[in-house]
Amino acid sequence: MTKEEKTVVIEPATRLEGHANVVLKLNEKGGVDNLMFCVTLTRMFEKFLEGRLAEQAPQLTPRICGICPEPHHVCSLEAVEAAWDIEPPSAAVKLRDLLMQGKQISSHALHFYALAAPDFLAGPFADPSVRNLVGVFKNMPDAVKKAITLMRIGQTICRYVGGRSVHPVTGVPGGMFKRLTEEERDELLKLIGEAEELTDFTVDVARKVVEGYLDVITKLGVVPTYYVGLNVNGVHTIYDRKATVRVMDPEGKIAADFPKKDYLQYVGEHVAPHSYATHIFFKPAGYPEGIWRAGPLARINVADKMETPKAQELLKEFRDAVGRPCHATLAYNWARIIELMEAVEKAKKLLEDPEIVSTDVKRADVRPKEGNGVAIVEAPRGTLIYNYWTDDDGVIKKANLIVATNNNIAAVEKSMLVTAKQVFEEKLHEKLKLPEPWFK
Repeated sequence: MTKEEKTVVIEPATRLEGHANVVLKLNEKGGVDNLMFCVTLTRMFEKFLEGRLAEQAPQLTPRICGICPEPHHVCSLEAVEAAWDIEPPSAAVKLRDLLMQGKQISSHALHFYALAAPDFLAGPFADPSVRNLVGVFKNMPDAVKKAITLMRIGQTICRYVGGRSVHPVTGVPGGMFKRLTEEERDELLKLIGEAEELTDFTVDVARKVVEGYLDVITKLGVVPTYYVGLNVNGVHTIYDRKATVRVMDPEGKIAADFPKKDYLQYVGEHVAPHSYATHIFFKPAGYPEGIWRAGPLARINVADKMETPKAQELLKEFRDAVGRPCHATLAYNWARIIELMEAVEKAKKLLEDPEIVSTDVKRADVRPKEGNGVAIVEAPRGTLIYNYWTDDDGVIKKANLIVATNNNIAAVEKSMLVTAKQVFEEKLHEKLKLPEPWFK
């Protein structure tokens, strides 16, 4: 290495759920030679599950993530059920759907206000001592209180349905062992009414952020990729047993729409030497051309429409502003708000369904068998894939898990590389129009 060459290491990378660092290589001209996003932690849950009774797995896998354990619980349950050819009662499926929406509400509110808002509200060049959640709270206490209340409502749904606020325990192969009582339903309906008002407030905050930073959003870190997400006949969903997996190419064409059980034909994994996390890609396109993104922006891109009316109105507004597909990485924050609205609307619809308080939530005729089961749901940050192979006694012989964030690792690295080139080589950040900070 010459004196002019430089390596910049950002360790740890913050505001993410996991452990990672960033290694940036600069050449003697000050340009960017390479950037590596290094995931430094391995969980080995696939090996932990081998030799375990499959019915134990849904209690173990939520520990993969403390932020979004509910999708892991539900996906693990449905992989076992798929392996054993079990169809749970309709009321149990609706309870799982409600659990998923509760987590979507809590996680999206947390992500927007705690992880994204400080940079936008204080401004990206504000002092780090101000540009954080504490700074937001000091300067906008009412907004933070609303955010905490919205998160609490989502977590209350998770607690009532999942038995605990974190790491749910109520799901079992064949259904749920805990029903939702009429009293719990009535209390949650009151809270959902409050959540609707808080979400409207959040939409207003997000809209001001998007309008103020539209120049930044549409120019900085705009990276064409493939996109992946669940859908039901083109309708956005985060949980539906009948959903298929839709893939959109960088030009906006639907490249595939396949049944969950066929995922191995379409999902590729590339082992990056600098990271414990594999790079997931669209197998027919190959690597790195087939790098895809998952999560809110990807789901918004692949969906023809949202499931609920107010969310659909927000989707139209979104597409009028940034088109389809939208490749702007920073647009993830606006897509997240559209999904937040849908989650609140969907939770209300489920709570108003009389079957949500049914006592018929668990099948009695569950029998282990040899099988191969695949389940796919949408966690807040991306598509979550579980595949279990079981023997005659219901013991897991092999497990393949592709967790939500893993779908985004390659695209995160690609987005940061493009952004670094824009900053170090083009000095784009000096040319962008920035709004006045909401606080200093």
